[in-house]
Amino acid sequence: MTPKTPMTPMAPHERMVLAGARVVLPDGVAQNGRLAVEGRTLAAAEPAEPATYDLTGHWIVPGFVDVHVHGGGGGSFSAGDAGESMKVIDTHRRHGTTTLLASTVTGDLDDLAHQAGALSELVEQGDLAGIHFEGPFIARNRCGAHEPELLRDPDPADVRKLVDAARGTARMMTLAPELRGGLDSVRLLAEHGVIAAVGHTDATYEATQEAIDAGATVATHLFNAMPALGHRVPGPIAALLRDERITIELINDGTHLHPGVLELAFDSAGPGRVVFITDAMGAAGMGDGVYPLGPMKVDVRDGVARLAEGGSIAGSTLTLDRALRRAVTVDGLPIEHAVRALSANPARLLGMADQIGSLEAGKDADLVVLDEDLALTAVMRKGSWVVPPPSRA
Repeated sequence: MTPKTPMTPMAPHERMVLAGARVVLPDGVAQNGRLAVEGRTLAAAEPAEPATYDLTGHWIVPGFVDVHVHGGGGGSFSAGDAGESMKVIDTHRRHGTTTLLASTVTGDLDDLAHQAGALSELVEQGDLAGIHFEGPFIARNRCGAHEPELLRDPDPADVRKLVDAARGTARMMTLAPELRGGLDSVRLLAEHGVIAAVGHTDATYEATQEAIDAGATVATHLFNAMPALGHRVPGPIAALLRDERITIELINDGTHLHPGVLELAFDSAGPGRVVFITDAMGAAGMGDGVYPLGPMKVDVRDGVARLAEGGSIAGSTLTLDRALRRAVTVDGLPIEHAVRALSANPARLLGMADQIGSLEAGKDADLVVLDEDLALTAVMRKGSWVVPPPSRA
């Protein structure tokens, strides 16, 4: 049996009230807010109800949604092992990510199909929201921490093989649309309800526009693994930033992006089109050392992951609670914008906004409690504490 993340369960119809905190809601911040949890969902709190938890001096924000994560806690989704995958899931849950996609890394096509089959079982049992294939259909010159010898053009038949192997759980695929078969593959993904993401690409501005017109809707970790923005040869970044059909991923760890670039992205795309991701590998939640990333070896020093051979940045050791805190305290974003990039925007991207992504009655009781300094103190997923508050009222 697949191991499950330990939680503190509620009684079948137990109702709890969280009171006193500043609560980030879709329409702003409620001072001295109140939230009720009934079973697995959020409910309206009556003004006179006694508090189960007094969270005065804290913040409550929606559970985070990560659409791009490879590993954590020393584990990797690419292992294709349920126990190791649950280690990754548990690590990110304890850092506030209550919903996540499992991202693969470039490998042999048959190996990726096997991984997809194993991961699909975790989707079916509710521990993952789906699978994100990153590679092997990416540009050699922009491969980053992907094995160059395993890259291939996005032949629609190969793309379809991976989608089929996921048994209806494939949610996103990153590819370079300028490669042979790229546009046809984008169309194929769109037809099958799989998000086509432009990334690890050498596409021109015009080729990127063609991909968007063909159905691409996401920019994979914008600015990274693609040509730099130019004033005469704008490349993919300008096309992805300016098109309202595109949701842009950003890795806000202080290594992948300068704060000024983050500000540029928010100013250009607007807060409704930005999604913070971790792109985390196995070292997330762990210490420095050597870790696997697919067939590659990654050396983590001072929290920065680089390929052991070549020194290319190899994902991150980020968790989304740190991304939120940095966005507000270092980058100067309003907390409402930062929270939106961690919850509502990715929930909408996944087509799950009716279930998750905001603190509204009837939605899943997924939430994160932060102290005054925005450090995580508690996490709830579907009405059960993953990380419980220190004390009750």
